[in-house]
Amino acid sequence: LCSYRVSSLLYVVAACRLLFLKWHQQEADWKSLSVSKRSVKFCLFITLGTYGVVYKACFRDSNEMVALKKIRLENEADGVPSTAIREIAMLKEARHPNVVKLHDVILENARLYLVFEYLSMDLRKYMDSLPPGQLIPESKVKSYCYQITEALCFCHMRRIMHRDLKPQNLLIDNNGNIKIADFGLARAVGVPVRPYTHEVVTLWYRAPEVLLGAARYSLPVDIWSLGCIFAEMSTRKPLFHGDSEIDQLFRIFRILGTPDDDKWNGVSALPDFRIDFPVWTECNLRRYVPHLNDKGFNLLLKMLVYDPAVRINAKAILKDQYFEDLDKTKLPSYGFVPEIP
Repeated sequence: LCSYRVSSLLYVVAACRLLFLKWHQQEADWKSLSVSKRSVKFCLFITLGTYGVVYKACFRDSNEMVALKKIRLENEADGVPSTAIREIAMLKEARHPNVVKLHDVILENARLYLVFEYLSMDLRKYMDSLPPGQLIPESKVKSYCYQITEALCFCHMRRIMHRDLKPQNLLIDNNGNIKIADFGLARAVGVPVRPYTHEVVTLWYRAPEVLLGAARYSLPVDIWSLGCIFAEMSTRKPLFHGDSEIDQLFRIFRILGTPDDDKWNGVSALPDFRIDFPVWTECNLRRYVPHLNDKGFNLLLKMLVYDPAVRINAKAILKDQYFEDLDKTKLPSYGFVPEIP
């Protein structure tokens, strides 16, 4: 037993030493990193993105804060990963005040760095930072929902679907602004719409057509995710928090009712639909979002329509009466004129 404890301790020490050496090597890398000949003062780990590690960094000459997304290239025989190329292309196309800004792209030492504007907090951390029982002010929920929709509308008009909308990918600042980030899973919608992978969108925000194995899906998957986020902002609780795909489906069915071909044309033909699914007949959504006013609730219902062909689109959301009393002159997009390519 003593020998086992000693060997375990040695293993832990060796692991810690390895981690320290790895960290030290990363620190050395940052000290030599420069962006357009501007050296980086320091770098702190923030989070893991879809296809890379994200750091907070500071330029030595100006103290300007940026977010650096580091993508390793050693295992990419064909050079820069297609996912990174796609993310860069999408961000270049989606230049909008409510989309996180890509400042620069750096390729050096078998690493690719994407340099973004830095925002100190995401929506998930903001909600978690509130005292127990305190909700996000209704005016802020409305403003955030509108700003996210503006960014989505801008992307969707350019046939870009984000495919991974969730609170962690929505960055906020201290001025009431919110921006969509992490386009690592974003795709351009082709004509005709081609089959895409089902492994998109964090489970809690995944649209039912994706959960049921639809070979073809499109922009409405983002609207479903937005609806889930809208509901969560009003309660600080995820609306559908499943721990597996089937559990996620059943949680949706319990709240919205089990879909059939009358509610959703063609649902029974989807690959993962089963005729022996439990049948919940009632829509209990109102019970789960008691703090939304009637206009907000009616908008949420339109976002969470089962049939993607009938689900409301971003442009229609912006015109919804729920936003009639929102002062749009105070939003970052007010007066925004899109760049001409």
